[in-house]
Amino acid sequence: MLTARCQTRKAAGKAGDKRLTAGLSTLLAMNSMHPQRPAVLLFHGLCANPLELAPVAKSLREVGYVVETPAMAGYGVSAATGEQLPVPPFEHWLAEAEAAFDRLAAQHGRVAVGGLCMGAVLALALAARRPAAALVLISTTLHFDGWNVSPWRRLLPLAYLPPLRRRMSFKETAPFGLKNERLRAWVEQAMATTQVSAVGAARLSAASLYQASRLIRHVRARLPRLAAPAVVLHATEDDVASPRTVHELQRRLGQPPEVHWFHDSYHMLTLDNERIAVARTVRDFLLRSHPLAALPATHTTSIWTDHAQHA
Repeated sequence: MLTARCQTRKAAGKAGDKRLTAGLSTLLAMNSMHPQRPAVLLFHGLCANPLELAPVAKSLREVGYVVETPAMAGYGVSAATGEQLPVPPFEHWLAEAEAAFDRLAAQHGRVAVGGLCMGAVLALALAARRPAAALVLISTTLHFDGWNVSPWRRLLPLAYLPPLRRRMSFKETAPFGLKNERLRAWVEQAMATTQVSAVGAARLSAASLYQASRLIRHVRARLPRLAAPAVVLHATEDDVASPRTVHELQRRLGQPPEVHWFHDSYHMLTLDNERIAVARTVRDFLLRSHPLAALPATHTTSIWTDHAQHA
C-alpha cells in the first residue's frame, strides 16, 4: 500500500512538474513576444506636456500597444512648474524624435507616429525620415487661423527678429482650446497659480513660435511624399487651426487620409467634451492599420475583451 502511495505521489509530482514547465514555457514565450508588440510614438503640443495625450495613450495601452509620449527639452514645458529650457532649432526636436523612433523600432519592429497640434506636425516631419507604420494627426496646425487667433497674428513675423524673439512671449487666453467650461475654469486656475496646466504653459515664447513656423514650412514641402495610412481628427470649431489645415492634408498627402470631424470640442480634442470618442477613433484606426497581430493568443483574448468593453 505504501509503495502504491509513493508511486502515486511520484506520478502526481511529475505531472505537476510538467504543468509547471509548460506554464514557464508559456510565460517565457509571452515575454519573448512582448518586444514585438507594435509601438505608438505620440508627441504633445508646443510648450505643453504629455498630460494632454493621457486619455489617448491610456486607451491604446489598454488594448496592448506600447505607447511613448516623450518630453523633449526646449519643445515642451515642465508639468510641475511650466519652466521651458532654451528653445533650440526645430531640427533638434526632430533629431530627438528620430532617436525615440529608432529605439522603439529596434525593440518592437513596427512604430506608428502621431501627435496633437504641433505634435502632429512633428510626427509628419518624422514620417518623412522614418518608415512610420501609420499616422495619427490630431488638431494638426499647418495654419494658425482659428477663430480665437488674434488678427494681429499677421504681425507675428516681426517678433521673430533675433533681438525680439529671445525676449517676447504671448499669453494664452480663454478658451484655452476647451469648449468644456468646467475644464476651462480648472485650466485657467492652474495657469494663474502654477503657470502650467494639462493643456500647456500660460505663455508661448516667440522663440518657440518661430521654430514652429520653420517646422511647418519644412513639413508642407514634404507632404506629397508621405504615403503611410493616416487618420485626421479635427474639430469643426477649432479655435487655433481652421479646417483649412485638414483640406490641405486631404489635397496634398501622398495617400488620402481618413478624416473624422468633431462638433462639440475645440482645439484640445484629447481633453475636451469628445475625448472618449477621440481616443476610440484613434484606437480603432490603429487596430485596422497597425494591428496587434504579433501578440500571443492568451493576451489577444484579454485585448479583445477590453476592446469590446470600450466600444
